[in-house]
Amino acid sequence: MAMSKKARFGLMAGLVPLTMLGASYAAVPLYQLFCQITGYGGTTQVATEAASQVLSRTIQVRFDANVAPGVPWSFKPEKPVVSLKLGENGLAFYTVKNESNRPVTAVATYNVTPHKVGPYFQKLECFCFQDRTLQPGESMELPVIFYVDPSLATDRNVDEVTEVTLSYTFFEAGDKAIVQAQAGGAAPTVTTQ
Repeated sequence: MAMSKKARFGLMAGLVPLTMLGASYAAVPLYQLFCQITGYGGTTQVATEAASQVLSRTIQVRFDANVAPGVPWSFKPEKPVVSLKLGENGLAFYTVKNESNRPVTAVATYNVTPHKVGPYFQKLECFCFQDRTLQPGESMELPVIFYVDPSLATDRNVDEVTEVTLSYTFFEAGDKAIVQAQAGGAAPTVTTQ
């Protein structure tokens, strides 16, 4: 049975929006995977084990903490900067506190600057992309275990880099800005604590 032109047109007209909707849902996870694999946009890498060697070259790692507008939390690193050798494991703590009188659930996104160092910044443990619920007045310490891959020393494009900044921003869970930040869109306005 052959379809009429009107039926084919109707079928195509219905499939196009469905295909576009499906592609839009797939775009964020695919882009996130691309960024994680390539380090694009300062996306750090997730390591499964410590570096195999430690070099004498040192690098300073700065820690930045931000909250999006409307998130009633204070958020700060325990130490603002550490100095590590390439390949050496680092441990940093951030402290977060709910300053409101209501429970708040938020999620952190992150990036590394300069962006070209993203592929070399390896996280062994991180609190990013996990919903955190804090009761009124509750505080929590959040650890990050990381290292800067020793192969950075062989990349001539990063010879001048002596300092890296690991930056986290907490957004209220369900905030559309989270999806935008994960998809590499324009960064929302944040306040530095």
